[in-house]
Amino acid sequence: MKASEGQIGRVFVIRLEDGDVVPECIERFAGENGVSVGHVILIGGIGQGQVVVGPRRSNERPPDPMLLPVDGAHEVVGVGVLAPGEDGRPVLHIHAALGRSGHTMTGCLRPGVKTWLVGEVILYEILGTNATRVRDRQSGLALLEPAK
Repeated sequence: MKASEGQIGRVFVIRLEDGDVVPECIERFAGENGVSVGHVILIGGIGQGQVVVGPRRSNERPPDPMLLPVDGAHEVVGVGVLAPGEDGRPVLHIHAALGRSGHTMTGCLRPGVKTWLVGEVILYEILGTNATRVRDRQSGLALLEPAK
């Protein structure tokens, strides 16, 4: 386990509008407002895009992601961690549960997921930690690396 300590800084209340692309719009907001590390809560609607629902084979590295399309408006609740990538720009890793007509899909929201009607986001800035996302050679993923 790796960990670091920080404190809550500013808290932002954000309204995503119909067609806003997640996670890009949240990453852009964070960059424009100088938020380096943070925690995101999302509720609202998602209307299109793809969700990573797991690796195709659990023991394969790097993992081959299974993608499912978001076909039509879904209710969404999600949580994520924002940290700078190796280039210093904010990168949001967000998982969510999407529901429609009694069925639920849960996974990682990939670029290209679009807000349906509205998304409500609370972004908690975390100060005093220098966590970053570092590309892991074995998995190929940009993993959270808390500062010591």
